[in-house]
Amino acid sequence: MPESGMVARTVVDMAAEGRFEDVEALFAPRLRAAASAGTLRVGWETEIAKAGPVTAVGEPVSEPVKAGLVRVSVPVTCRRGGLTVVMSVDSDGLLHGLRLAPPSGLTWEPPAYAAPDRFTEHEVTVGSGPLAVPGTVTLPRGRGPWPAVVLLGSGPFDRDLTTGPGKPFKDLAWGLGSRGVAVARFDKVTHVHPGAGSEPGFTMAGEYLPHAVAAVHLLQREPDVDPARVYLLGHSGGGKAAVRVAAAEASVAGLISLAGDTVPLSRAAVRVARYLAELDPGPATTAALETVSRQAALVESPGLSPSAPAADLLFGWPASYWLDLREYDPVATAAGLDKPMLILQGGRDYQVTVADDLARWRAGLAHRPDVTIRVHDADDHLFFRGEGSSKPGYSSPQHVDPAVVADIADWLSPRRRGIARFFSRRRPVAG
Repeated sequence: MPESGMVARTVVDMAAEGRFEDVEALFAPRLRAAASAGTLRVGWETEIAKAGPVTAVGEPVSEPVKAGLVRVSVPVTCRRGGLTVVMSVDSDGLLHGLRLAPPSGLTWEPPAYAAPDRFTEHEVTVGSGPLAVPGTVTLPRGRGPWPAVVLLGSGPFDRDLTTGPGKPFKDLAWGLGSRGVAVARFDKVTHVHPGAGSEPGFTMAGEYLPHAVAAVHLLQREPDVDPARVYLLGHSGGGKAAVRVAAAEASVAGLISLAGDTVPLSRAAVRVARYLAELDPGPATTAALETVSRQAALVESPGLSPSAPAADLLFGWPASYWLDLREYDPVATAAGLDKPMLILQGGRDYQVTVADDLARWRAGLAHRPDVTIRVHDADDHLFFRGEGSSKPGYSSPQHVDPAVVADIADWLSPRRRGIARFFSRRRPVAG
């Protein structure tokens, strides 16, 4: 049985030597379906271009995460900085996860707009049974009743949407908590139970509905929360899924979508791969584009069968997920809901775009006077401010744009919501 630390150190050595095909040979089937030697090469060379050549590799640090799976972090020192290679290694020495993270010395610090003395937090369990997940509720201090939001993210992320040293969901929770809004956030079921997402029969409904509805009910039971003003706030795929949750749970007061995608995900994946190939031309990005295009074609095939191997499909998701997604149109569903919406979009976002995704929201909801749409031109996909073309990777500490936090808090304010309802009876809200 290979020792996980030795496997991890070998992986780092191979990456430093440019042997990405050898690293790919260690991928477990589900990771191989979602990544390749080409995508690893792009990620590694992007980070090395910023940090400089590798000068030293530190000792691996191992942490068991579940039976038969160990998370190993390997610190890498470079000429102008460093990074941490984080892997999930099984008892056979195969990799189930691999990501490049900032050096361990970079930690999240509260944004300037957060005032910890204005709120409290406590831990909760969201959902029940074997797929229950841990979460955190942020409550403003003082007497309510407060409006509240449930945060829904995309992908197998933790409750903070941790991305490099950034924690955009923690930014939102602390920023909104400081401004009189209660927040519930929780670890995704695919983060706590990684195998759930690859099970046959898994769908978007199974990924989001049980825990989102449980979190809504949990907030409604909080003594200082107004149970009639509990909203869903979804980011990216969570913004798309929030509409589906609201359609299933009548007590949801309204929706907030941050970079909510509307283009079919298979087509969006090809668009992103093409963007990255044009941003950094070369054999690796070309190969990644070819792989994504091939998998997307299988996902869109009229003959896609529920028994199609997940390893052949995008992200290693089972055919059940893609077949279910085909039947779901977030814009059409939102248009039929009698619930107000706030839709925010980053102008520099290449994953969910103004030209494609936001255009569909605008066209499909143009008749709705209770829908507010705003674009933050300087923001990327995580609503971090910046300049120029957005690039993959988040290696430096950043925070959610304070203007985004203010937009959300103001929209949830009882006074502002009342004004919006007053004017909505007279004229449409401009996008």
